Amino acid sequence: MGFLSRRGRDIPVARSLAEFQEFRENLVMPPRPWAVVMTMGALHDGHAALVRAARERVGKHGQVVVTVFVNPLQFGANEDLDRYPRTLDADVDVCRDAGASIVFAPTVQDVYPGGDPQVRVTAGPMGTVLEGASRPGHFDGMLTVVAKLLHLTAPMVGHPHIAAFFGEKDAQQLALIRRMVADLNFDHEIVGVPTVREPDGLALSSRNRYLSDADRVTALALSRALRAGEAEATASRGPQAVHDAASAVLGKAATASPPLELDYLALVDPATFTEVPEHHSGPAVLAVAARVGTTRLIDNVPLVIAGARS
Repeated sequence: MGFLSRRGRDIPVARSLAEFQEFRENLVMPPRPWAVVMTMGALHDGHAALVRAARERVGKHGQVVVTVFVNPLQFGANEDLDRYPRTLDADVDVCRDAGASIVFAPTVQDVYPGGDPQVRVTAGPMGTVLEGASRPGHFDGMLTVVAKLLHLTAPMVGHPHIAAFFGEKDAQQLALIRRMVADLNFDHEIVGVPTVREPDGLALSSRNRYLSDADRVTALALSRALRAGEAEATASRGPQAVHDAASAVLGKAATASPPLELDYLALVDPATFTEVPEHHSGPAVLAVAARVGTTRLIDNVPLVIAGARS
């Protein structure tokens, strides 16, 4: 078991499944609440918010496990697995400062001991729309590794509560994880944590580092479009007005320099990620994905649509 720290207290870092199992087996009884936060590293304040939420939930004496694993199954043919940033030392600092108990950074061999798994979790119809249409197979790879890590990080028998924390920024991912846990009877509570934004409104993402100054100005249209749609929902003007208001903002950004290249803008049911009908009322998610320069960004906002006023 290794320890990494440059400031304050040390935090254990398990770099193999065997080291994590050793940590788990040596915990002092009685059992305490247990939480897990799954990441692919390159951590930022959004990830720190997940860890802080987990720590708040389990209390001072609970255990918060943060996984750092760059999952090869989530990368498509045109996505560069080798280019993904790997910053474990800095990630450990973020985890420690946010209140993690341990960082579990397994190897690919630990997670996939037989090579690429023959049996995988399939995302089903919800995994083929929006992000699933843009990144075929992505959600199958995501659900497979989440299922495996839920098993691998589970506490010893007798812990009273197990919760896994995921960001609402990846709304479709969160919906699919919730559906998997329900459909396959996992003994975990799935907790969504609100999107963390930079002062200018841009949703925090490890991809933001690839934006030039000019790219960033254009990229701010995503959050402006979501706010415009949210305002229409708050005013009870109905789904079409919500979609039109967001679309107008994105349309202007399409003529900016550099231009915003829209992938999708959708107003969907948060449980199924299908488009809401014209007269929908109740919860919804306004989701957007676009490319600015070479960087693809996603964002969303949860809404409650009360229906059009007469």
